[in-house]
Amino acid sequence: MPEFLLRRPTFSRLNFILFFALYIALVLNIAFYRQAFALLPVNSLHNALVFLSMPVVAFSVMNILITLASFLRLDRLVISLFVLVSAASQYFIMSFGVVIDRSMITNILDTTPAESFALLSVRMMIVLFFTGVLMTMVAWWIRVKPSMSVWRSMGKRLISVVVSALLIVIVALLFYKDYASLFRNNKELVKSLSPSNSIAASLSWYSHNSMANLPLLRLGEDAKQRPQMQQGPRKNLTILVLGETSRAEDFSLGGYARETNPLLKQDDVAYFPNTTSCGTATAISVPCMFSGMPRAHYDEALAHHQEGLLDIIQRAGLQVLWNDNDGGCKGACDRVPNQDVTKLNLPGQCIEGECVDEVLFHQLEDYINHLQHDGVIVLHTIGSHGPTYYNRYPAAFRKFTPTCDTNQIQTCSQQQLVNTYDNTIVYVDYIVDKAIKLLQSKQDNFTTSLVYLSDHGESLGENGVYLHGLPYSIAPESQKHVPFLIWLSDDYQKRYGVSSQCLQKEAQQKNVSQDNLFSTMLGLTGVETKEYRAQDDILTACRGEPK
Repeated sequence: MPEFLLRRPTFSRLNFILFFALYIALVLNIAFYRQAFALLPVNSLHNALVFLSMPVVAFSVMNILITLASFLRLDRLVISLFVLVSAASQYFIMSFGVVIDRSMITNILDTTPAESFALLSVRMMIVLFFTGVLMTMVAWWIRVKPSMSVWRSMGKRLISVVVSALLIVIVALLFYKDYASLFRNNKELVKSLSPSNSIAASLSWYSHNSMANLPLLRLGEDAKQRPQMQQGPRKNLTILVLGETSRAEDFSLGGYARETNPLLKQDDVAYFPNTTSCGTATAISVPCMFSGMPRAHYDEALAHHQEGLLDIIQRAGLQVLWNDNDGGCKGACDRVPNQDVTKLNLPGQCIEGECVDEVLFHQLEDYINHLQHDGVIVLHTIGSHGPTYYNRYPAAFRKFTPTCDTNQIQTCSQQQLVNTYDNTIVYVDYIVDKAIKLLQSKQDNFTTSLVYLSDHGESLGENGVYLHGLPYSIAPESQKHVPFLIWLSDDYQKRYGVSSQCLQKEAQQKNVSQDNLFSTMLGLTGVETKEYRAQDDILTACRGEPK
């Protein structure tokens, strides 16, 4: 072993604690101070003192917590936990502009290994090693000098705790109104303060999910299919394409200058340009849109132990299939037939646990050919999921160049990033069109329809924000404005008296949201239940007499 490693520095326990409290409070909270500086106009001596008091408070709190842990000889363990968590939080806040809250913890836990590896980079590993791992190793390498008197050592630490508490009180007495105003008007600021952000978010997640194992609540037990749907020479088949991370502002169907939907514009779809999501992350939006609860009253805990849209459709007698290419259905398909197509590991379509969305069609035609009843198929796409946008489409769809072919998207130019993202939308266009063409090829045996709806949008570096998952109250429109379209075959329109012209008009004039999916799908498939709300069914206004 090198000689310098044998010369372990020796600190008193008090100095050891003070050193790491200072490191966490200052170095690992740069992201917090940057945000606070931007929000607090430091244009006077008073405001400058308010800002300078922040690291004093952060240091004092860290000192108190670590010192209290030291009385149980847990100071090294607590320091290690705080350093690692704070380093990771700060990296993602500063690199992608995320907010560390309960939703982010949910996203982390729901993320697939492939999605996690997509975030890995040399820069990330270097930053986390030097700010987190290395300092944790230092915390265990430093030798704490044994005190000649245990009581004297404890006394010094108690005095340190008292002094820290007094500093907090003094700051509160001097600047309470300033702090209250700053944090009341900027509620997300505290979520950038480490490690309290991660600890509070984890506790909130645990508390929120403590009801996950409650008995399943049944929904729509009265569900049955309208007799009209069962009369006629053909069965009914609906495909719901569930998008991922596709934002509406990049859909040319909605007026985007670039031609990103060349195929769908030929398909006579009704595109709804004013559609908002229930959340800004898959783990929120998908359960919400299938739950039947409107966003304003959505209860995430209830959704986890209550049946949803697909349970009702299946109970009404339709055959349901969920094909997944995006890391799971977040509970929406738990009680219906489902398959993870990434496990097929098809050559040319899948690599390292991720597949392009065309894999969703594997053996799908054969499944349709053997349907014995009306059917609903959900294709859960990986769509435009970042940061590895360049992996979301085959080379043939590299329409816009130059592209950002790295997971370190913040290092690419804005144009490179937009080019790459728009290529994913061109591929989404191909996938949805492919689903429509598949339905058209089955019209001798089925009356067909299709719905496409993305779960949430995406930020592409606007105002320094990347990816998605920001709290809904502060999330930019790009994360909440989503593409939504409906395609009805000519046979569906005639058989059930739905006017295509009316639907096109409704699409342009009506503001809709993911709240509309639940009843629209029930109406589209002809399922009758007390859970159905005609006012939320987009097709209601366009239904006339069947021909």
